[in-house]
Amino acid sequence: MVATKKTALGRGLGALIDDAEKQQHPVSGISNDIELSKIIINPHQPREKFDENALLELAASIKELGVIQPITVREIAPDQFQIISGERRTRAAKMIGLTSIPAYVRKANDTEMLEMALVENIQREDLNPIEIAFSYNRLIEEFSLTQEILSERVGKKRSTVTNYLRLLKLPPEIQKGLQNKKISMGHARAIVAIEQEAMQLKITADVIEKELSVRQTEEIVRKFLNPQPKKTKPAKSSNPEAYAALHTQLETFFGNQIDFTRNNKGKGKIVIPFKSDAELEKIIAAFDRLKA
Repeated sequence: MVATKKTALGRGLGALIDDAEKQQHPVSGISNDIELSKIIINPHQPREKFDENALLELAASIKELGVIQPITVREIAPDQFQIISGERRTRAAKMIGLTSIPAYVRKANDTEMLEMALVENIQREDLNPIEIAFSYNRLIEEFSLTQEILSERVGKKRSTVTNYLRLLKLPPEIQKGLQNKKISMGHARAIVAIEQEAMQLKITADVIEKELSVRQTEEIVRKFLNPQPKKTKPAKSSNPEAYAALHTQLETFFGNQIDFTRNNKGKGKIVIPFKSDAELEKIIAAFDRLKA
């Protein structure tokens, strides 16, 4: 990897390439118009989705003002280039029929290109949280970085990096909801504190259905992680604390709210409500675990 100046740490892409203080003038300091037909996309692009409306807006801006910021590419064969950064600008340029685009040509091997592309995209701050989390994870795994070094490379606090990486522990359904903006990063950070997947999915469904705020979600998670014994009148139970604990254990096991009642004669009932077939299947699965 190209050597970097120690003082460049935390400046994002500039920390990974030469002339950190002159990012806008790489190599020769001159951008060239390159035919779009000679440019291919970066297979390591961390962005999985491109918002169509945002692309249309960018295309309209390019049509009116031109490509203000050149893209960055590397030459992989004579007259063939691969995008390091600027795929959105390239897509938008093609949408309005441009045949060429201004570009900086940099020298970079596969490893350097991947690291530059990942960090450049992270620094743009327009990836969704899951894409950022995957990018952080790739940098750690493929470049053997610690979280501390990674935080310096991308110019983020270590706690921020940690919070993003924890999102990858969430079930795929919740990750998809985060990507599709059905829940926010704040919701996800609260939900990931729970280890039981069934309860994670239930709380996420409630957040979406009831449009719960982040603070409301945090309160639900707090109560689940630190359950308080239900107040029971002494006359209605010979041992209220014990049954309150049992009530909590049942809710934790089934990953669902349980209606539990008992009078002082020992008579009562346990009701397990569900709102959908999916919740019913989870309850049945819990019973199956009892048989194992």
